[in-house]
Amino acid sequence: MIMPIEIRGSVVLPARREDIELHTSDGLTLVGELALPEVGEPVATLVTLHPLPTAGGFMDSHILRKAAARLPALAQLAVLRFNTRGTKSPRGQSQGSFGHGNDERADLAAAMDFVTQRGLPHPWLVGWSFGTELALKYGREHAIDGAILLSPPLHRASAEEVAAWAGQPRSLIAVIPELDDYLRPAEARERFASVPQAKLVEVTGGKHLWVGESQTKRVLDEIVAAVNPSALPLPELWNE
Repeated sequence: MIMPIEIRGSVVLPARREDIELHTSDGLTLVGELALPEVGEPVATLVTLHPLPTAGGFMDSHILRKAAARLPALAQLAVLRFNTRGTKSPRGQSQGSFGHGNDERADLAAAMDFVTQRGLPHPWLVGWSFGTELALKYGREHAIDGAILLSPPLHRASAEEVAAWAGQPRSLIAVIPELDDYLRPAEARERFASVPQAKLVEVTGGKHLWVGESQTKRVLDEIVAAVNPSALPLPELWNE
């Protein structure tokens, strides 16, 4: 008798996984991975944007890696991860050098071009920390259903860029850790007040890096609640 696997930590569930390359308008090649449901087509697509590369962020930062490891199987989602310019991970190093959130505009555009070329459905941006800045600054330029912001620091995205999301037909969801190092719930409510339709999810006990299985599960639950709520509750066991 095969015992079910507990879904936690580094468990990788079945999916169709493909190493991919993205090509930017300024001539760079970025490395990444596309994970698709093992059976059937995805119902939606997560385009993930990783934390700050100069502080160790990359496409394998743990929440994004676990989203790719679990959500194709558990929630019938496509998950696209990639290293922004100059960023290195076990998958390889993307060409170019860190652009301080400016040149990365072209990196996001290349990812969205890939989504269009592959015909991937209902794209959502999922940014974490630095990745939320890219989503806020440039996400409105693309055909997305919405953006999910994990631990947004609001360092690079200006008040005007945040306010520009007001009245948008797409969703904006910010997941704010109670104990964040940069932006805590009270300040987040003030700084997102310019976007009446924005949904702020305040996570009691949450921290910027979302370390630990309980925090990982909470973040993945919030992503799925936005993108494919019919898949909730996510199971904690997997039968091979």
